Amino acid sequence: MKMNNAKKQITTFVILFTTFSIIVYTLFLTGFIKHGFNLWIMWCPGVAAIITRLIHQRNLRNFGWGWGKTRYQAASYFLPLLLALIVYGIVWLTGLGEISVENFTNSIAKFFGLTEPLSLLPSFLILASIIIFLSGIAAFGEEIGWRGLLVPELAKLTSYTRVSLISGAVWAVWHIPGILFVGYTSGITAWFTIPCFAVMVISASFVFTWLRLKSGSVWTAVILHTTHNLFIQGFFDVLTVDTGNTKYITTEFGIGLAIAYAVAAFICWKKRNELA
Repeated sequence: MKMNNAKKQITTFVILFTTFSIIVYTLFLTGFIKHGFNLWIMWCPGVAAIITRLIHQRNLRNFGWGWGKTRYQAASYFLPLLLALIVYGIVWLTGLGEISVENFTNSIAKFFGLTEPLSLLPSFLILASIIIFLSGIAAFGEEIGWRGLLVPELAKLTSYTRVSLISGAVWAVWHIPGILFVGYTSGITAWFTIPCFAVMVISASFVFTWLRLKSGSVWTAVILHTTHNLFIQGFFDVLTVDTGNTKYITTEFGIGLAIAYAVAAFICWKKRNELA
């Protein structure tokens, strides 16, 4: 009975988020959506998940609303920062890219309409505390879909490894129209960026899945997704100056984070028996 219900919920969810995503992309590409595209598209999985639960359960339970143990939330917050520090640190130290603190502090000043930029530390603290809540609204939409519904329902049907691979593949494919048609890319050739991005996302899925199933909380995924976007896109990418080949290593579309998340994925995979 549970297996049949899980299959029905997964099928309904996939149909709905695919339909909603096509509608949002169409509205954006035809000019009907001019602002807030990221929020619209990132909430497609969330709205699909909410409707799916209401159709099949008549309630919004089983998303993993509980907080769980704080250590898993802390791990979710700091893991992207650690991985990015390793990747970007290597880039800076080897001269594959340069640092411009001014780029970052100016971006924070511009965001808040300040006449003068703050120094690095206050700017970073603002990013890590205030702006994180704004970024989290969009990430929340995706994660109640991917890790709130898809992952726990898949986990009723198959192993951790397959759950991670399937949900990661769905997550990666869902991003491809944005890379090809909306400019969600680092600007280098698609034949390089798409494979790197796919490896990063599928590898990250092993981490997201492990934390979600271990903690029982969707908030691990919301926090991890939020801090990944915020620290990598809002801090390290802005801080790093391209010296020619930098973006082949950095950004979500370079090989650096693909490797870093692959290592993290392997560690989670080795600890898969802890989920039993």
